[in-house]
Amino acid sequence: MRKIAFGTGLHSTMSEITGISPQKHDKLRCNIEVDGVFFCGMTLETVMKNRLKTGSVVTAEELSRMQLESEKATAFDKALSHISVTMKTEYEIRAFLKRKGYLQDVSDYVVEKMKSYGFIDDSLYAQRYCESVSKKKGGRLIALELKRKGIGEEAVQNAVSGISDETESAKRILEKYLRGKELDRAVLQKAYRYLLSKGYEYDTARAALESLKDDED
Repeated sequence: MRKIAFGTGLHSTMSEITGISPQKHDKLRCNIEVDGVFFCGMTLETVMKNRLKTGSVVTAEELSRMQLESEKATAFDKALSHISVTMKTEYEIRAFLKRKGYLQDVSDYVVEKMKSYGFIDDSLYAQRYCESVSKKKGGRLIALELKRKGIGEEAVQNAVSGISDETESAKRILEKYLRGKELDRAVLQKAYRYLLSKGYEYDTARAALESLKDDED
């Protein structure tokens, strides 16, 4: 049997189910293996309802339809539980659902539904993230972290541009770092590099150091 070719429009290619095994942490869900490769997770009820078994010949489209029809609500509930403690980005929700074995069709459904309820809002996430960490990190590092979370460039720039007076926050970090240290050249150079590692721009780091020296004088 030929393997299913994802993203190439060949969903109708016939493939063989080569393994159905219970998931380790949820005995009511199974891992479906197609042509020797993990394909998706699926409820035991769906497997039994569709009489799936090792050796069954199916298409990716058929498996995707089975999973989508039976697991919309389950996937949505899991995603809601995942955001119950802290907000998550669209990228993080999709990654979570993928780890749980849901196919892209299910993830698309869940993400769109969560967006319609306002549970996923990457722009708002970026703004709140900036507010929570801007007193201990510079805009450059914050922007990098937001991009790693899958936030788009425009939302990142809008959020970072709202950070107020980075020099003051850099100065507070500097004061804490230098507390109890002799302010010689070597220590000040380390302090400068420390601010850069925290994501502050070169000019901001220099301005914070100059401000600190002025206060000392």
